[in-house]
Amino acid sequence: MIRHYLKTALRSMQKQKMYAAINIGGFAIGIAACMLIALYIKHETSYDRDNPYNGREYRVVGVSKQNGITHSGISFPAPMAKALLNDFPEIQQVGRIMPSALFGGANNQVRRTDQQNDTYEDGFCFADSTIPRMLNIHMVYGDRDKALAEPFSVLLCRSMAEKYFPGQNPVGKTLVFNDNPKMPIKIGGVMEDMPSNSHLQYRGFISLTGINFWDNEQESWTASNYGIYIILKNKVDIAALNRRMTTDVLDKYFIPALKAKGRTNAEDILKDAYLYLQPLRDIHLNSYSIDEDPAKHGDVRIVWFFAGIAFFILSLACINFLNLATARSANRAKEVGLRKVVGSTRVNLIKQFLSESLLYSFLSCTIAFALAVIFLPVFNQAAGTQLNIPWQAWWLVPLIAGFALVIGLLAGIYPAFYLSYFKPIQVLKGNLRRGSKNGTLRGTLVVLQFTVSALLLICTSVVYKQMQYILNSKIGFDKNQVVMIKGTNALRDQSATFRDELSRLPDVKSAAVSDYLPVEGSNRNGNTFSTKNESYTKQNIQGQIWRVDENYLPTLGMKLIAGRNFKKDMPTDAHAVIINKAMAETLGYKDPLGKVINNGEDWTIIGVVDNFYFENIKQQVTPLCLVEGNSNSVISVKINGANTKQALAAIKSVWKKFSPHQAMRYDFLDQSYAAMYADVQRTQYIFSGFSVLAIVIACLGLFALAAFMAEQRRKEISIRKVLGASVSSLFRLLTGNFLKLVLLSFVIAVPAGWLLMHKWLQSYAYRISITWEIFAVAGISVFLIALFTICWQALKASFANPSSNLRSE
Repeated sequence: MIRHYLKTALRSMQKQKMYAAINIGGFAIGIAACMLIALYIKHETSYDRDNPYNGREYRVVGVSKQNGITHSGISFPAPMAKALLNDFPEIQQVGRIMPSALFGGANNQVRRTDQQNDTYEDGFCFADSTIPRMLNIHMVYGDRDKALAEPFSVLLCRSMAEKYFPGQNPVGKTLVFNDNPKMPIKIGGVMEDMPSNSHLQYRGFISLTGINFWDNEQESWTASNYGIYIILKNKVDIAALNRRMTTDVLDKYFIPALKAKGRTNAEDILKDAYLYLQPLRDIHLNSYSIDEDPAKHGDVRIVWFFAGIAFFILSLACINFLNLATARSANRAKEVGLRKVVGSTRVNLIKQFLSESLLYSFLSCTIAFALAVIFLPVFNQAAGTQLNIPWQAWWLVPLIAGFALVIGLLAGIYPAFYLSYFKPIQVLKGNLRRGSKNGTLRGTLVVLQFTVSALLLICTSVVYKQMQYILNSKIGFDKNQVVMIKGTNALRDQSATFRDELSRLPDVKSAAVSDYLPVEGSNRNGNTFSTKNESYTKQNIQGQIWRVDENYLPTLGMKLIAGRNFKKDMPTDAHAVIINKAMAETLGYKDPLGKVINNGEDWTIIGVVDNFYFENIKQQVTPLCLVEGNSNSVISVKINGANTKQALAAIKSVWKKFSPHQAMRYDFLDQSYAAMYADVQRTQYIFSGFSVLAIVIACLGLFALAAFMAEQRRKEISIRKVLGASVSSLFRLLTGNFLKLVLLSFVIAVPAGWLLMHKWLQSYAYRISITWEIFAVAGISVFLIALFTICWQALKASFANPSSNLRSE
């Protein structure tokens, strides 16, 4: 019987080639999209699962509230890890990571001790010797527990070790970092490259053993630069531990340390602060609310969004199958009636129609898998991922087969019961129009299809406009034609001389030394400020303090709205500060010049710079202070845009004189600024891609539906034409109902799209307004696409010779 069902299904497909092609094509597109999204979701939910501690791994997170704004971060003082281990018996192990670019931690110039030329290597961080075991790092060479036990040692990834010591065990050998041969770094071990599903993507861990970055740094409770990871013992009450950590650590350590620095109002500063433990497995997808985390993370909301898209795309394909199956019911009615007359039961008919559905599903899954393989690179580029088909996984083929089985049953169960319901007596009496007259369900499904399509078009338009707003809005500084030369900390005390020589080049307008820049990935340094000798009530201002030189403002095109810039020949500027407009407003000063603020050190305000975006535009511009200082891992150079190639060649020539053994690394500021919003660009690509898929699937169904409706109404059309109906009236007759459904779809999509995009835009402090033009463009686009889809069938039926149709009846 199964062979008979399949043979009948193949005959039906051969008889209705267009129907079969549209069903299989629509199914294949929908299933391919689901496969790609399933790969993405599987990867995103697999982060940090390779750990033997069974969910007892956590990261410490701190939250504070300043000036009505909540700040959260993962940076803490150096001695806090030891204090947690000593004071809380629930904690089994503790380890620190310094992920900051400070002190050359992230990016380094590296070479073997027997070579002269340096190579730039990124992805370093400082770490305690306990970190490799806590994070279950897999070793290639060396002992995991001893790899970082010695001062000035490094744990390298396999690919970097192979690069410098191909085919060797490099443990015990040394490397030179940042052109400093007096302090060689010993290789303590080699680890496997970090897996793509780890939230830490470091290529090397530098030992924190025996390090003091400045005097008493490892005992200071007033400088926060370390991420803290802990392993808990079994059966710990996390909520209770969070409460105890907050009260005990703040009262015992933080408040006394602040008071020792002269902060008599330490209790007020930390009044709303608290600590909590974040599970390691939650870090990747649930860190979007942590605003001070240097690592790149996913977003569980995006995962749910992808899952929703997969559901809708697949639903559209299933709707096509259901719609076309019921529309073709008139064509199948005589078959059903004759089968029942000769003894076929309803169960047998249901099995027959489900077999057809399963055949369509399995053929679609086969094509879909090929499409998924072909378009995976495109999807990776759009989503910013590096997914691969798990060819070696034992579950791959059974999973696809099971998926095809489930989809085939779900898509075919209603048509099977619907078609098998026909009664032989109705069929024999000539009642063959049941399918064409039962249009309520099909109309509802068409509305659903085009509602989803219109909704995705609206979302695409809003995301595109927001992206253009971000890239083209007034941002408070000039990002164009600014070259950021990186790794200049290797020049050490020659960085200022290098800057001055660059400034004398004919195609260089100015140059500034500072690695505090208004793009992600550069240095940040948060502090709490208070007013000095004032009765003003807002005493605790959370803000950034950046170390810059006197060329910083003109090089980046920042506008002073009050006061003056730093002057090189003015010694008092060593204790002077330029604040941004947000800081002045938060302080409440109408005329801040000459006022003194304090962060443990007194600073006299000499200027106010207009606000500029220095974090993602999702956040409001917050208080910021600029002070003179040496922060020399980046030198920014403003060049003549008309002679970019000549300017770069001249800059590289000067670089060679100062650092002949390493290549110059540089980026353009505008490109780095655009990279801050790569997630928005990816969202735009994703919306655009899935909008196209949704419209293609919906139009495939609409095209086939229009063809069947035109075929089933051909006698009516012929009679109307004989009686004098015009081609235009027949065209309106055939298209009017469909276009009304599309219009209804748009009416439903407008409020849904507005609500969805209004909520999405709330994550941006600076955003566009959702205007009527967005909806108009989406509505007109959907309407024209639908009209174009059905017009060919409508025109074909309208121009047909009525005599041939009437004769065929």
